[in-house]
Amino acid sequence: MDLNALLEREVEEIIVQKDLENKLKSGKKLRIKLGADPTRPDLHLGHAVVLRVLKHFQEEGHTVIFVVGDYTAKVGDPSQRSKMRPLLSDQEIEKNAQTYFEQVGKILDIKQVEIRRNSEWYEKLSFAELIKITSNFTVARILERDDFFNRYKKGIVIGLHEFLYPVMQAYDSLILKADIEIGGTDQKFNMLAGRELQEKMGEIPQDIITCKILEGTDGEQKMSKSLDNYIGITEEPLEMYGKIMSIPDKLIIKYYTLCTDYPLKKIKEIEKGISKDKINPRDAKADLAYEIVKMYHGEDEAQKAADEFNRIFKMKQIPKTIPKVSLKLPLYSLPDLLVSTNLAGSKSEAKRLIEQRGVKVDGEVITNKEEKITIKDGMVIQVGKRKFVKLEKE
Repeated sequence: MDLNALLEREVEEIIVQKDLENKLKSGKKLRIKLGADPTRPDLHLGHAVVLRVLKHFQEEGHTVIFVVGDYTAKVGDPSQRSKMRPLLSDQEIEKNAQTYFEQVGKILDIKQVEIRRNSEWYEKLSFAELIKITSNFTVARILERDDFFNRYKKGIVIGLHEFLYPVMQAYDSLILKADIEIGGTDQKFNMLAGRELQEKMGEIPQDIITCKILEGTDGEQKMSKSLDNYIGITEEPLEMYGKIMSIPDKLIIKYYTLCTDYPLKKIKEIEKGISKDKINPRDAKADLAYEIVKMYHGEDEAQKAADEFNRIFKMKQIPKTIPKVSLKLPLYSLPDLLVSTNLAGSKSEAKRLIEQRGVKVDGEVITNKEEKITIKDGMVIQVGKRKFVKLEKE
């Protein structure tokens, strides 16, 4: 395997590269671990960067271990968090976990993946054993991580349970006898904890591969389900296409590099063409959106999404197919209507959308937050550029 090729494209850092090279040369089939906490039902293009690197190892015959963090999700990963995560119920975690396997299978050969849930060992762990594990770490070491240090300095609450997260991720590596752990750069501290624990327990420490972080549709923060700036790999083709078209121009080349199989030489030609005004950024994004949708949904769906997107946004027409919603009452305030049709998650969000001129009723922008809407069959409500519903009376 050409590690330098990975470093040129998706990989940020390898710790320790020489050790990993020796492991690969040994001919041993390596155990490569990736963990994901089911805090939301969708895996996104940011996760796909890591999965695509894992695919290279799987194709070389190594064992990919996908750890569903159904137990660590109860703690909540503090990585890059400025405040404590809300705790999830067992039912929420299980519901989200069920969706992961199909999504992982869009990139990896799921039949060849070793799928494990860390509840397998944590539900059997005694308190005495937990104390023994935590004795391998110091509070000073845990506080070194920026997330905790910054919160401590600002007087922001740090839950004692949050200190356990890197310890638990490290213990996963020990239990699974991981040779390599892979994750985003934001996971570096947690993965180093795995190396530390393995070494202290007399095991060969895992090597670490950190992958480059993909910014979300806002163009600023890393793609994240909790920040709602993500592009899910199983989202509807038109939604996926539209979200990719909405990314800032500055991210076009990064998305080509991390999310497609385009040769780097071709990507550099696109970058050069954009910089010299020979390629319109919008055309480059349209090609990018088509390519990514094709990867996850097939060529036919990609073409349909492109055609529909152009029909809606270039020709200012409404989609051919719009979800229908039946309503009981004859009259609604506009905020109530948006909430009732799931176009807004709350009244406050609905009012914000109205104030931002993001709501249309039968093509007319409505800016009055108190507007009363008489329900008519076939009435079309639009929020933003991509959300539509057609109303019908019960």
